[in-house]
Amino acid sequence: MTTVTPEHLAATTLLRFATAGSVDDGKSTLVGRLLHDSKSVLTDQLEAVERASAGRGQDGPDLALLTDGLRAEREQGITIDVAYRYFATPRRRFILADTPGHVQYTRNMVTGASTAELTVILVDARNGVVEQTRRHAAIAALLRVPHVVLAVNKMDLVGYREPVFAAIAKEFTAYATELGVPEVTAIPISALAGDNVVEPSAVMDWYGGPTVLEHLETVRLGDTSASGPSRFPVQTVIRHGGERHYAGQLLSGRLRVGDTVTVQPSGRVTTITSLDVLGQPADAVRAGRSLSVRLADELDVGRGDMLTAGPRPPRIAKETEATVCHVADTPLTVGHRVLLKHTTRTVKAIVTEIPSRLTLDDLSQHPEPGRLVANDIGRVRIRTAEPLALDSYADSRRTGSFLLIDPADGTTLAACMVGDAFATRTAQPAADGDGWDF
Repeated sequence: MTTVTPEHLAATTLLRFATAGSVDDGKSTLVGRLLHDSKSVLTDQLEAVERASAGRGQDGPDLALLTDGLRAEREQGITIDVAYRYFATPRRRFILADTPGHVQYTRNMVTGASTAELTVILVDARNGVVEQTRRHAAIAALLRVPHVVLAVNKMDLVGYREPVFAAIAKEFTAYATELGVPEVTAIPISALAGDNVVEPSAVMDWYGGPTVLEHLETVRLGDTSASGPSRFPVQTVIRHGGERHYAGQLLSGRLRVGDTVTVQPSGRVTTITSLDVLGQPADAVRAGRSLSVRLADELDVGRGDMLTAGPRPPRIAKETEATVCHVADTPLTVGHRVLLKHTTRTVKAIVTEIPSRLTLDDLSQHPEPGRLVANDIGRVRIRTAEPLALDSYADSRRTGSFLLIDPADGTTLAACMVGDAFATRTAQPAADGDGWDF
């Protein structure tokens, strides 16, 4: 393989992607095969895997151990945490999140896929689409991951038969399309044998599409963050020479010296007088950069406030409705008092209503479930003690999402997306309740 130089890396694009699938579908083996066959494994890492495999009595290296790094994972033979790996080819750089397959750890997929631009969902060719497959597809749709790859694994165990692959691909694609997934690419593979992972399969000549790595290298990425409305949550205030500079990361849009901005949620309007990036003045800054901003007026601006500009202002509200994935062992119930963390702002909140819970089998909504338990996907209505500047999750994955946190111990309860991710199959809405007042 061509050597990847630092100069080349600077010119290549970056793809963040996640893997998901049921237990024993072969996610870790796929990731290990991907790293091994793309020559992205260091010699000492491979030697460590070979020693661990020999200790288990295996003839060859178990490539799954390249990602199953925790001792508990290796002993159980399953992935229970999100394993991150970084690698590169001459065509692209990658940040990979290998997420758990066991239903008990589905919540960790939310962590791994929340920033992903592509998700690889594995299916065992012998079992086809199962409930956990549907759950992972629903989470990918909920998080609005723009590209989904269906990797039908263990094709060697079904005789590499095309009809088996075609039936699974048809069923999954129909389900994902109904969820609203914009693009599904189905690839038949054998992660253990290496078929269609990095190199094309010699025994599946009926398949003429890309390998997994080829698709990862060539999938088209869209960068809409720089063209969207400007959103700059203030992380900290820096006092320098009697002046106040507001530091943080620009989540979307652009900021320029002389721009008129609104401080949210107060609604006060002012002008940018200077921008600094890494201590150097800048005339303009685009999304993704960390910077400090100085304003023309002496306003009461602090951590948690947001500078906004552009044609679509955020919605300022103390009540909101969101689609949530409940990730904690403690159930989420009506009347639950929580902390709500949105960008750099954390406020007290209360769950006023749980209108529905998603049924994965037919994508219908079960009305008024009363509570959500671990791994449930549902709708919640929330009232906050202070107003928030919210965008729809469909418009911004960063400013359209928030976390619900247990104020007692800091445990994350739910990952929430503003708006209705599954509006097409929702039952009749429940009546609004009075809820609690702050």
